[in-house]
Amino acid sequence: MRAKDVLGRLGEDAAVRHLLELGWTIIERNWRCPEGELDIVAHDGSGLVVCEVKTRSRADHGTPLEAITAAKAARLRRLSVRWLDSHGIRKAAVRIDVIGLVRAGPGRFDIDHMKEVC
Repeated sequence: MRAKDVLGRLGEDAAVRHLLELGWTIIERNWRCPEGELDIVAHDGSGLVVCEVKTRSRADHGTPLEAITAAKAARLRRLSVRWLDSHGIRKAAVRIDVIGLVRAGPGRFDIDHMKEVC
């Protein structure tokens, strides 16, 4: 496994721990369809939330949250609708959050959780 993939998996695991500490329920991880992937689908106690996870080893070239372009946000919205359809869920609102992680040491990350990015 490439170092980038290992870092990404560690970041997603840290993001899940972060959400569980907030009292959220994780519904699904790494859901895939032909158009792409959703990192985390969760319930925050009041509704469904899709969380995009961006992990970096350093923030020298920008923060992880800066990686969310308008095109990426539109793709996340489309994938969210696909997820709802694939689970037979109709007329449900889905919030899209981004969790940015920057490695802060072995097994540790600084976490920035931005809600309602699109």
